[in-house]
Amino acid sequence: MRIPPRIARIGALGALASALVLAGPAAAATPATPALTDGAHDRIAATAPAGTAAVGDICLSDLPREAHDTLDLIASGGPYPFPQDGTVFQNREGILPRQSLGYYHEYTVVTPGSDDRGARRIVTGDGGREDYYTADHYRSFDLVNHGC
Repeated sequence: MRIPPRIARIGALGALASALVLAGPAAAATPATPALTDGAHDRIAATAPAGTAAVGDICLSDLPREAHDTLDLIASGGPYPFPQDGTVFQNREGILPRQSLGYYHEYTVVTPGSDDRGARRIVTGDGGREDYYTADHYRSFDLVNHGC
């Protein structure tokens, strides 16, 4: 069983309160990032580079069966079906939150009927404590919500 991601999600009100407590009233004047909801594929276009979609949410139960297989392989440490699985994901697209090189790793989600790796991947962050799913080869990502 996978441990749910340890990502604190706060809405605009929580961000405002944090800004007031941590940085004082001047920081509160800056616009807050819109809150994510728990619906599948909610997008925040304001955070995405031009021409790409932003990181959204997807419920674990909404992932394709093959993505569940990949998450199980990641949890057990492999073996993986492709040699590229487990390699560092460089986030060249800049869609995922900026982190140091080596923070993200990618894994193939098998696509039935495809002769190659296909376009679907799971990208993990922070040693597997957060999981992102892409069905379109890194053009968009959804943070996997393990609580639904």
